[in-house]
This record gives sequence, C-alpha cells and structure tokens, in this order.
Amino acid sequence: MGAATPEALIAAYGEAINTHRFAVVAPLIAQDASFWFNDGSHLGIAAIRDAFEATWARLVDERYWLEDLIWIVKGQDIAACRYRFCYTAVVNGDVQSGAGRGTCIVERRVQGWVIVHEHLSALA
Repeated sequence: MGAATPEALIAAYGEAINTHRFAVVAPLIAQDASFWFNDGSHLGIAAIRDAFEATWARLVDERYWLEDLIWIVKGQDIAACRYRFCYTAVVNGDVQSGAGRGTCIVERRVQGWVIVHEHLSALA
C-alpha cells in the first residue's frame, strides 16, 4: 500500500530501508518500477528486491538517510524529487560512510503514492 502524499512516501521509504527487510520496503514501490544504481539497472520488483538484498548483505548494519531533498515538480498524480543520500555501514569489518546523488519519481496509483523510478549515483 502506498502513501497518502509524496512527502509521506519518501519519509516512509527512508524509514523502511533502515529495517533491512524488503517486505517493509516493497509496498512503497510500484511492481513495474525501475531503479538505476551504479551497479546496474533493475527493472521490476523482483530485480529491485535482489538489488536491495545484495546491498544489505554487503553493507552490514547500514544506516541510510536523505539530505537536501528538493521537490522538482509536484502534480496531482506525479512528483519528482532530488536529494543527497548518505549512509554508514560496516564493510569487511570496517565502519565506512558515503554519500551520493538521488532522483526519485513517484506516482499516485489506486493504492496511493508509490515510487516508479529511482536513480542513485556516486558523487563525482
């Protein structure tokens, strides 16, 4: 089930990611969504689940959050935002942190607002 507003969706998404349980994240993502990450493009909920689970396996105890979120456009049925994403995690026994750029497109569907596209990339 999606969220009541685009803002509520993105807030819930950030919280859901930190549970490290895709069953909590999945209701916020459209079944036909596309996610583009540095490691490739992931089309559809099954491929997106695989990408999330691989990331969580690699980034132990990851904490993820968004900063500097700006809504580029907000309409009745579609909205887009950009942000800086940040994380801390244990990688190979060492605590690491990082950040990158993100863009998210959300759409209002029957079940509420859901993510239809996300693009994350490392900072240049």
